[in-house]
Amino acid sequence: MTEKIILAGFGGQGMMLLGKLLAQAAMTDGKYVTYFPSYGTEVRGGTAVYHLIVSDEEIFSPLIEDADTLIVMNQPSYQKYKGMLKHGGLLIVNTSMIKLDNLPDVRVYKVAATEIASKLGNVLVSNIVMLGAYLAIKKLFSANHILNQLQEMLKGKKGNLFAINKQAFESGIQTIESLYR
Repeated sequence: MTEKIILAGFGGQGMMLLGKLLAQAAMTDGKYVTYFPSYGTEVRGGTAVYHLIVSDEEIFSPLIEDADTLIVMNQPSYQKYKGMLKHGGLLIVNTSMIKLDNLPDVRVYKVAATEIASKLGNVLVSNIVMLGAYLAIKKLFSANHILNQLQEMLKGKKGNLFAINKQAFESGIQTIESLYR
């Protein structure tokens, strides 16, 4: 099993945290992992993209030319990276911020992540809504494994953020289960 994932959005939308969380979960699950974070020159507000490869076998390059999965949070990222998704690949889009065009031969899952996060009371957890959606589709890790990793990352001063992130994660799972199952 090898999963090549591109995570893209504006700086500040949590793509780096999302990528780091998936990479950490994969490593603690005994998988091989490479990741390549890239920030736009503007940092907050510029494009932030994270290339992540998770595999049962050794990985020779962190760069992705044909992604199995593309998770995008905004229109500029969608426009820029949609061409990197392989035929038959998985596209998860934040429909709160993206207007889709016709992409043939791609599995599309629409998640209103920003809207869901806003209703939960913190728009900053929209990335975790997307994480829940992704794992509901791909089942790369168990929900408990991800929640344990999330709790580990949110220790100390950030410990109070675990509850809202858990709600966001569960909302992403529920969105997929209610719309696509």
